[in-house]
Amino acid sequence: MKRLKYVIGLILTLALLGGVGYSAVYGLGADKSGSLSSIDLGLDLAGGVSITYEVVGDENPSKEDMADTILKLQKRVEQYSTESQVYQEGSNRINIEIPGVSDANKILEELGQPGNLYFIAQTDADGKENYHYSSGYTTDADGNIVMDENPVFGYVLDNTLEELQANGSVVLSGTDVSVAQAASQQDQYGSQEPVVSLEFTETGAKAFAEATKKAFAAGETIGIYYDGEFISVPKVQAEITDGKAVITGMESFEAAENLASMIRIGGLKLQLNELRSNVVGAQLGSEAIRTSLIAAAVGFALIAVFMIVFFRILGLSATLALAFYSGMIVFLLSAFEMTLTLPGIAGIILSIGMAVDANVLVFSRIKEEIASGKEVDLARKNGYNKALSSILDGNITTLIVAAVLWFMGTGSIKGFAETLILGIVLSMFTALVVTRWITTLLFGIGLQNPALYGKAKPVKKFEFVAKRKLFYAISCGVIAVGVIFMAVNAGAGKGAFNYSLDFVGGTSTTVTFDKQYTLAELESTVAQDIKSAAGVNELQIQTVTGTNQVIFKTTTLSVAQREAVDKILEDNYGVSADNIAAETISGAISKEMRADAIEALAFALVLMLIYIWIRFKDVKFGAAAIIALAHDALVVIASYAITRLAVGSTFIAVVLTIIGYSINDTIVTFDRIRENLNNAASRKDMEELVNNSVSQTITRSLFTSATTFFTVFALYIFGVADIKAFALPLMVGVISGTYSSIFVASPMWYDLKTSFKTFFTKKA
Repeated sequence: MKRLKYVIGLILTLALLGGVGYSAVYGLGADKSGSLSSIDLGLDLAGGVSITYEVVGDENPSKEDMADTILKLQKRVEQYSTESQVYQEGSNRINIEIPGVSDANKILEELGQPGNLYFIAQTDADGKENYHYSSGYTTDADGNIVMDENPVFGYVLDNTLEELQANGSVVLSGTDVSVAQAASQQDQYGSQEPVVSLEFTETGAKAFAEATKKAFAAGETIGIYYDGEFISVPKVQAEITDGKAVITGMESFEAAENLASMIRIGGLKLQLNELRSNVVGAQLGSEAIRTSLIAAAVGFALIAVFMIVFFRILGLSATLALAFYSGMIVFLLSAFEMTLTLPGIAGIILSIGMAVDANVLVFSRIKEEIASGKEVDLARKNGYNKALSSILDGNITTLIVAAVLWFMGTGSIKGFAETLILGIVLSMFTALVVTRWITTLLFGIGLQNPALYGKAKPVKKFEFVAKRKLFYAISCGVIAVGVIFMAVNAGAGKGAFNYSLDFVGGTSTTVTFDKQYTLAELESTVAQDIKSAAGVNELQIQTVTGTNQVIFKTTTLSVAQREAVDKILEDNYGVSADNIAAETISGAISKEMRADAIEALAFALVLMLIYIWIRFKDVKFGAAAIIALAHDALVVIASYAITRLAVGSTFIAVVLTIIGYSINDTIVTFDRIRENLNNAASRKDMEELVNNSVSQTITRSLFTSATTFFTVFALYIFGVADIKAFALPLMVGVISGTYSSIFVASPMWYDLKTSFKTFFTKKA
């Protein structure tokens, strides 16, 4: 009877797993639209809306004003997708590309007119009202309510904006606002209420102080007028002299965020007009999605075979749990409306590796318990209990990095962090709950023979510490080769790295053909001709939906190169010069975005160091981990210098992925050192401690690396060219991360532990 209960439980669990998988692929609704097909994809995978703005009244705005405008627009459009791109075109144009949307008119309406916001006093110098509240109706002489012919609801101006500016009623403009952001404060009842926090420039603060003094004395309001309508009309409750103010009465935090966002975009230094808007196709095309799905299936199959061969029943449990994880990650990406791009795929790959790693950790512990003579049931319980600390520490340290990147990063960095956070939380649940539950069911139906679970083999000890200088030398040698390649390429005028369009910008050539081409046709014909004529390797293609227009983005072309491209288009495709327009564009990843990413990563490393110090009671563990992370980052960077792969947004994602992967791997080894630490007293004991601890965890490190490598390798084999360029450095990083966790991190901790005084060390 008891066994029947487990059989029923297993059947129901398998049915649930099947349901999750079915809904992810096919869906459960009437339209049979599964979560997989409803995931928002980025510009690289699915295209979106492209809008071009032109500066009003200034053909040559300053670089500083353009950079400020681009940064504020970037913050604004991230409400649609963290993967939105904003970059400069020519001298006075700004392009916005928003993935996952197809209604350009709706976006334009919601964005409003950039650089067109004013603060207006309620009354003018003579005490006449500048605006009034309209209810949409009036009362006639008999007291009857009469609806206006064209009813307007809300506040409306009584004079033109030009008249208000002339008589001094416009007390501030949007450019006088330096900061506008949603916040919260305690209300009179002690509860938290959403507000909009404003800070003004020095000039704006003085003007605002005078305006609020008058308005407060008269009990009046100061209306915020943007894009032809009032977006807020707050009553002045005090004279404000410090240049800081809050707007209360927000319905929700979301409403506060939206108002703050409108104030920011209305406060741009430059006023912009829409020049054109288009719906553009994917940069990589549907082939990239199809091959990525094939790669995912092959990678999953390889992981399944690997896990079942090495861990038997436990491996079967992990495979089923990983299938559940895959279905749930697809469902949640769709449910949370996250935009998936190549950097996002990197975050998922990392979280899959961590999900497998958690299982491998537990299974290795179970096999050790069985080898020590424990019964299978007790070995399972002990395995989970002993592995829990390592799993939590490894995931939390990676989660720290992801959370900081999400809060402080922008663009694709934020997108990477989103998918990584989601993946980490789900992978921990999968490993600690789902896998354990399935293992319990399989044990309960009678699969209890220890041979079905495996037994750990005696550990062969290796002298990691004694040979550490050799390992350090190998690492330094690889990095030195990268530095040499950087120097040689820089000396030859090629640049230390092959920076992509994302970083350095280039030339955008818009071509109007006499017919519509598919992306596949363009890649096999026109793209190859343009590359050959211009002598370039990198080329991005965007089709404009509903037209014969195609946008080709390349590295910056000289006049001679542009002429060669024009000639090949005219000779081979009959395109006249009038139908070819070329403009210089800036990189989509601005200096500010790069600075944000570096600042966020530095802050995350500090938090990681503090966490490891607290958890391991020894700051040297954290220092050794940071050194190992720097090693891995430098090796990956060296691989870009040697192979001349394009350094773009995926470069940042690759480096962040490897840092997350490596720290998780390193923490597991450190956890075993901490567990064995009480038995070490002398320097010789410490050397034995490190050798034994690394030897005990090396199999787990290799197994985890193998499963992660399978996934990335499948992407490399089946992916299109851009995905291959993304997968190759990831493979280098996985190998480097494994190497540093085994041969660098722990020996480095030994050196720090034995060569420096334990000023920062608490008694373990």
